[in-house]
Amino acid sequence: MMQKVQRFGSAMFVPVLLFAFAGIVVGLCALFKNQQIMGTLASPDTFWSKSWFVIEEGGWTIFRQMPLLFAIGIPIALAKKAQARACLEALTTYLTFNYFVGAILTVWGDSFGVDMSQEVGGTSGLAEIAGIKTLDTNIFGAILISSIVVYLHNRYFDKKLPDFLGIFQGSSYVVILSFFVMIPLAIVMSYVWPIVQDGIASMQVFLKGSGALGVWIYTFLERILLPTGLHHFIYTPFVFGPAVVEGGIVTYWAQHLGDFSASNQPLKELFPEGGFALHGNSKIFAIPGIALAIYVTAKKEKKKIVAGLLIPITLTSVIAGITEPIEFTFLFISPLLFLIHALLAASMSTLMYMAGVVGNMGGGLIEVMTLNWIPLFGSHGLTYIYQFAIGLSFTAIYFFIFRFLIVKLNVATPGRETDNQAETKMYSKQEYRERKNGKQNEVAASAEAPDQAALCIEALGGKENISEITNCATRLRVSVNDHSKVKSDSEFRSLGAHGVVRNGNALQIIIGLSVPQVRERIEQQLDYK
Repeated sequence: MMQKVQRFGSAMFVPVLLFAFAGIVVGLCALFKNQQIMGTLASPDTFWSKSWFVIEEGGWTIFRQMPLLFAIGIPIALAKKAQARACLEALTTYLTFNYFVGAILTVWGDSFGVDMSQEVGGTSGLAEIAGIKTLDTNIFGAILISSIVVYLHNRYFDKKLPDFLGIFQGSSYVVILSFFVMIPLAIVMSYVWPIVQDGIASMQVFLKGSGALGVWIYTFLERILLPTGLHHFIYTPFVFGPAVVEGGIVTYWAQHLGDFSASNQPLKELFPEGGFALHGNSKIFAIPGIALAIYVTAKKEKKKIVAGLLIPITLTSVIAGITEPIEFTFLFISPLLFLIHALLAASMSTLMYMAGVVGNMGGGLIEVMTLNWIPLFGSHGLTYIYQFAIGLSFTAIYFFIFRFLIVKLNVATPGRETDNQAETKMYSKQEYRERKNGKQNEVAASAEAPDQAALCIEALGGKENISEITNCATRLRVSVNDHSKVKSDSEFRSLGAHGVVRNGNALQIIIGLSVPQVRERIEQQLDYK
């Protein structure tokens, strides 16, 4: 069950990968249209302002169509075969579902306590999806419908029908089945979801009223659940869904950047919900402190090697917000360090929130700068000075605590291994030399290494031992039939992986941002279609 939940969580991350660029575009447009920063050049009637308005509209594509993206994105990760056809089936069925809901509420809305004459948005509980006026189930509805379609797709896509019904095989058969499943589901959703909306409204009141305690609990869970893959379930409803604000924190923050910039009222008063999107600060301020502690505690003769390993992954964390390579390194070696990390990360976000820091800060430096600091520093600079001061203080706190624990507990972090602890390294010496010589040794790093996928399959025990394969942002998730046939962690590291998480027959191989290409190449050799 846990394995299935993990796969489901990773599937939700597929469309999220598109948000970074869109967020940067919207943030830069808000910056260049800000009259306080750009002066008269950004007046609404200028060619400059109008041009950036056009670009900004393109940047809003992702945020305005999030349910559609989730409906299409889920099959990419969860469909076991013919993912492209599964995406088409999911989109068709999701639109069908919304047409059903819209029609049901138009005819019997009073019976369900829904007034379809209201305008979409606000507190109406209604939304417009692909031109369909329907109940606002947000990304939850998209994920639910898409998951049902994937289940039907995996089970019935290959079903053989009599020859005279051959035209209804494959995707047509899945869509037909889904059509009839959607009718009762639409009825149930029309009844249940308004009740859920009332519950969400109550939760919003509770979380807003919980203040700093709510921020601490949220941030702690977001970090501590990272190894399980369940952290997606914590932050997704807040950041991209309606848990605390309509449309999610990301969308709401971007929509109101101009208003926040024009106001001298404290950001915490303008948007207190933004306290639930401060978890990116640990990626910017915590990881450098951890990396420095690992470096200074390394053996003298290994410091250069350790520096070569730590610098790129630290920059990746700070700039892009991808923390898994370094976090999983000390998680494998000492879970206690990871627990301390989660506690400190939650405390840092909470102190920042208490100091008035809120916003859209779930990613790395690029996201935080373009969506927060640059457009708002002119009117809220003191708030960000507090953020810098608290963040840098925690960099030092992380350094001293991690340095103390590494030495006190004799943790075998990179550069401290004994001869019989070689597997605790992030990379082997050979891999480091190859990296130094410019030879990237990631799994399936390029088309020039066509045998990498075959070697990875071999390390997993062969084709017949692989029952299922998918991925999230940086991890290859594999289900095997017999975990005893899977080779050692060092074997995967020799192929360029950063580490392996094992849970019975379920494995998570830490690859990095090239993991979609890795999965694609492996599936080609497994003859997946």
